[in-house]
Amino acid sequence: MEVLRPDDVERSDRARPACVATIGAYDGVHLGHRAVIAEVRRQADARGVASAVITFDRHPAQVVRPDSAPKLLTDLDQKLELLESTGVDIAMVVTFDAERASESAEEFVETVLVDALGAVGVVVGEDFHFGKGRRGNVELLRSMGRFEVLGMPLVGVDGTPEKVSSTAVRALLQHGDIGQANRLLGRAYEVRGVVRNGDRRGRELGFPTANVSVPNEICLPRDGIYAAWYERPDGHVWPAAVSLGRRPTFYAAQERSLLEAFLIDFQGDLYGEAAKVRFVAFLRGEERFDSVEALVEQMQRDVINARTTLGV
Repeated sequence: MEVLRPDDVERSDRARPACVATIGAYDGVHLGHRAVIAEVRRQADARGVASAVITFDRHPAQVVRPDSAPKLLTDLDQKLELLESTGVDIAMVVTFDAERASESAEEFVETVLVDALGAVGVVVGEDFHFGKGRRGNVELLRSMGRFEVLGMPLVGVDGTPEKVSSTAVRALLQHGDIGQANRLLGRAYEVRGVVRNGDRRGRELGFPTANVSVPNEICLPRDGIYAAWYERPDGHVWPAAVSLGRRPTFYAAQERSLLEAFLIDFQGDLYGEAAKVRFVAFLRGEERFDSVEALVEQMQRDVINARTTLGV
């Protein structure tokens, strides 16, 4: 997959790539996104042109309404990795800043879709909106007459009533319904961060944990205990029991939930390394225990439950 910026085409001698494209935040690259991209690739193959996803370097809401912007399901690097896994030819990353937010839908079409990509077809969700005041939609794209336009309905998942969307995935995560969130994503929900020094309380209790510092803008699931997979920078994956919460047994209040991963059957130093944590199942909610002994007994049960859930 080739990653481009709009200026890349303008500043080089290369010809703009004729393509079929889609546009969106593509946060999470869930099954709905993948259905749209699959149609983009189908149409591109039929025309003998490239397939392209136009996305943004940040969620537009972070600029347009920062106080109520949603937490992200993927950072830019992870999003690009997931987009590459779809087999799309081009990912065009558009800088979304105050200037871009004030740009009309028509200007966006001309500068990005036409001038930078030479789009001959566009595929978007039927509820898609873009441009200043969210004026851009399927109807406007069609009225401009610059390319063929397909508005696709939201897709569902077999056996569930809900349509697939980033909003639905966030709501499921916040309720601790990891199983259903993963079904909508088509993969295990993953967060990334760097292992930082903690208070070493887990080691004192016999359960040394990797304290993974997840960026504030990333969506964390509901506080609780999870079965998960932990991936190290070398690609080695370990089963883990993950505690996500504010540790009420020891602290009266903490501003933000902490992610602590106990790697099952692991010995070694993890400090300073980048970690990927993939949530598989919610085991229980966070609790306050009356004694350290009661907490340790529960942690032992949590590890057993994580082993069973992960099949290790």
